[in-house]
Amino acid sequence: MNQWEVLEIFEKEGAVQHGHFLLTSGLHSDTYIQCAKVLMHPHLAESMADELAKGFQPQEVDVVISPALGGIIIGYMVAMALSKRMLFTERTEGRLALRRGQQLVAGERALIVEDVITTGGSVKELIALAEEAGASVVGLGALIERGGDREFGIVKNVLLRLEVSAWKASECPLCREGVELEAPGSRRQA
Repeated sequence: MNQWEVLEIFEKEGAVQHGHFLLTSGLHSDTYIQCAKVLMHPHLAESMADELAKGFQPQEVDVVISPALGGIIIGYMVAMALSKRMLFTERTEGRLALRRGQQLVAGERALIVEDVITTGGSVKELIALAEEAGASVVGLGALIERGGDREFGIVKNVLLRLEVSAWKASECPLCREGVELEAPGSRRQA
């Protein structure tokens, strides 16, 4: 599956939206990718997860870890493709944390799986969380990376890179034009 096929799936499912959006990162954008519109179809989630998993050897991964809410479905599907267990983090007091009895074990090799990378903030938090637990991060898989190619010092497999605009609120041309702001993400409200 190449990036054009992935983009075609996202567009066909109405997952690529245009307007004025507050992203989970806090940035504003004229484009929002609602991965849930694609991942609600198990056959699409499975094929994309299989494609992400191809970038990693099952014997090099002990556990898949994803941020809630957006990364849970694709993380779970990648874990299934690799026959590994899956953990998800939730935001607690402003930080990603493992809850509900989930934990990393020292020495484990973790694969981070995200739905969309915008600034890379969640990825950096997950790397720090894994390292604090004594685990090592062996790679990163993501459905989409918005903007430039970010470097995290680990192997990365991204299905689709999108060059779309994103601005700090103070620099947003859509705010200056008075275009109504929508907050479709799971972490912030407009």
